[in-house]
Parts: sequence; C-alpha cells; structure tokens
Amino acid sequence: MKLFLEQILKGPYNFFTDKFFREFLKLTLFYGDVKRYEPKKINLLKHKIEVPDCLSFIWQFKEIFVDGQYKFNCQIDNPIIYDCGSNIGLSLIYFKNLFPQSQIKAFEPNSYIMKFLKNNIRENKLDNIELYEEAVWIHNDGVEFTDDKADTASISESNGSRVKSIRLKSLIENENKIHFLKFDIEGAEVEVLKDCKSSLENVENIFIEYHSFVNRKQELDTILKILTESDFRYFMKPAVSKKYPFINKLNKNNPDMDFQLNIFAYKENENSSSK
Repeated sequence: MKLFLEQILKGPYNFFTDKFFREFLKLTLFYGDVKRYEPKKINLLKHKIEVPDCLSFIWQFKEIFVDGQYKFNCQIDNPIIYDCGSNIGLSLIYFKNLFPQSQIKAFEPNSYIMKFLKNNIRENKLDNIELYEEAVWIHNDGVEFTDDKADTASISESNGSRVKSIRLKSLIENENKIHFLKFDIEGAEVEVLKDCKSSLENVENIFIEYHSFVNRKQELDTILKILTESDFRYFMKPAVSKKYPFINKLNKNNPDMDFQLNIFAYKENENSSSK
C-alpha cells in the first residue's frame, strides 16, 4: 500500500513542492500546441527569453530545470564552466542561477540560434560569459554543419554549410581547472572527447549527451573507456525512453537515431569541487 500511495501522490506532491515542475506544466498548457518553429517571447520565472521553437524549448526546460541534469556542487563561488552546445541559452540561465559569479565559455555554431542566444544573454543581463560562434571540434579548420531551427543541428560529413570550428583540447589545456564541462554537440561528442583524452586531468565534472546514429558504429564503449582511464566515475540514464526496444529499434522523434543517453561523470577523488 505504501508504494502504491507514493506513486499515486507523486504528481500532486511535485506540483505543490517544486516551482520548476509547476512552471513546466504552465509552459505545456500555454505553449505546448504552438506551431513548430514559430519564434515566441516568453516570461520564464524571473526571466524573459525568446525561443525559436516552443516544443523543443519546453523539453529543454524540463531537462535542465525540473530534472536538474546540470546541477553540481562547488566549493567556490566562481566556477569555470564550458557549455558546448549552448543553444538559446537556457543552460546559461540555469548556471547563472546556480552560480551567479560563474565564468562561462559558451559555444554555439548555428548562426540562426546564435541570434536568440545573444538576445537572451543581453535581455537577462548575464555577465562573465564568453561566446564562441564556432563548432567544438578536433581542429580549427572549419567543418560541414547541418543547420536546424531548434536543437538538433550537427556536424555533417557532407550536405551542410561550412562553419568555423575550434579545437576544444587547446582551450582546456589553457585552464588550471574546469569545474563543469558540458557536451551537447549532437554526435560530435565521441571525436571531441577522444581528442581531449590527455587533457582531462583538471576537469572535475562532465555531462555528455551521447547520440547513437543508425548505420553508424556505436561508440558508447569508447566514451566510457576514456572516462574510466581519466579517473572519472559515471552514472547514466536514457535521454529518450523506448517501450519494447527489441521491437521499436528507432527513435520515433528522430528516425536517424536509435539511442540517446545522458552520462554524468565526476572525478573519483574529488569531493564536490576544489580551488
């Protein structure tokens, strides 16, 4: 009976105790049926933001604020954060709420999305953020990039437009400490992490959104091997759940992908964060 009541009451409990959950429900009510890829200005808690696509924004808000997937502890007030794949800046708003004095490097190569990102940073007076309109990659020579008007643009082997790239490894090696490194770079995470393998000594926490694409070799084992050999422990959970995975082998919302996973990695010998 106890377990039954816990499950039945979980929804109402969250509604009354979690302001982010209530905000999420409000967003679904007012913006859940808005036409796709139609820009909107939205009042969000104490912030004002402009979004290019309401539906993708709603799910971003749930992942970042309700689920708290970027929340971490730090013993200092001004942690160094690398946000690879900043999109419209919702993650930056979250980080600045968590650590107002944080110093952030934010990377977003999509020129269309960058307009929203810059506007949201300016509108909400977010400071100590260094913006890079470049794709995080393994060299500085530029890459082919498929544009998207929401949150699924990615590096492409062909059929994309040429954008600037920046080698993340070089930036990491110039830092004494990185307290949080976020990868949401739509399939480029494996190559970038492999390139950065020898430079992760001073990185304390890593979030990786791993993407497995149809007709490509799965490389989750490569990521986990790098994390283990770099003294990280990790926790994983599906970013997209599937019922009957032996039957439903594709992601119905993105048929080019069959698997998406969130990886939360932290240094085994670190207790929260140090100077």
